[in-house]
Amino acid sequence: MNPKILQKMKAFSKKLAMSLSFLALSFSASAQNVVVPSNSNDDMMFWILVGLIGLTTAIIVLLIVIAFQLINILQKSTAPIDKNEQVTFWEKFIGFKPKAMEQKLLLDEDFDGIKELDNPIPAWFNWFFGVTIAFAVLYMPIYHVWKVWDLQEVEYEKEVKVAEIKKEAYLKKVANSIDEKNVKAVTDAGQLKNGEAVFKANCASCHGQKAEGLIGPNLTDEYWLYGGQVTNIFKIVKYGNNKGMPAWQKQLNPLQIQQVSSYVLSLKGSNPPNAKEPQGTKEEGGAASEKAVSMK
Repeated sequence: MNPKILQKMKAFSKKLAMSLSFLALSFSASAQNVVVPSNSNDDMMFWILVGLIGLTTAIIVLLIVIAFQLINILQKSTAPIDKNEQVTFWEKFIGFKPKAMEQKLLLDEDFDGIKELDNPIPAWFNWFFGVTIAFAVLYMPIYHVWKVWDLQEVEYEKEVKVAEIKKEAYLKKVANSIDEKNVKAVTDAGQLKNGEAVFKANCASCHGQKAEGLIGPNLTDEYWLYGGQVTNIFKIVKYGNNKGMPAWQKQLNPLQIQQVSSYVLSLKGSNPPNAKEPQGTKEEGGAASEKAVSMK
């Protein structure tokens, strides 16, 4: 073997051994941080996880041993040739043959004086290939026949449903914490859509389907009777006034009031047909100054 190539292979093997050692330590640390589940239904998945971590660690340790044995074999290949030398287990496992066997491995084909060695596939490769076959044999009936555990698609759908339930609970909790002191104009399309539905169901009879103004004032211009900031709109929707604006705090929760207030702000400058004449005081860029969704 070319001495330069041999030297490079030795250096690579040492780096490989060091890298695998680091990975083994990392997996060991991860295994120590595994938390035992409180739900008994998750016990099986927990032990599967522990088993996979253990198996991965064992494979990494085995690869470390192989790397070190590879270094020894490469060092041994520089020693004088002994034709009676016995092939060791690691040499068989890794697939390296001593120089004494090179003549037996030479193929008959000759390409410009270059001959190829007929080295067999290393034993470790065949072993790992066998492990993948065994895994497939177990995976197929467990997931597709007996359906012991869910496939990724089904698991994803279940997780989405759980997330939706948690989201709904969170929004209900947040809804009760919103008031005229901390309310912010929302820009999310979904929340604005909800605000539009609330507006058309409860506000359109007085302000018009497009907020152009009927009995109530036009909500799309720059003029306001009680202020054009989201806090002002939230307050008037919540408490109403004695001039015809009803209080909606009993019919709508704080989140709905926030959404409809934000929707009103988003209608600013929409210029609907048959808009009612301006009422109140003009506010230049009121909503824009809050960096909120432009709503009236």
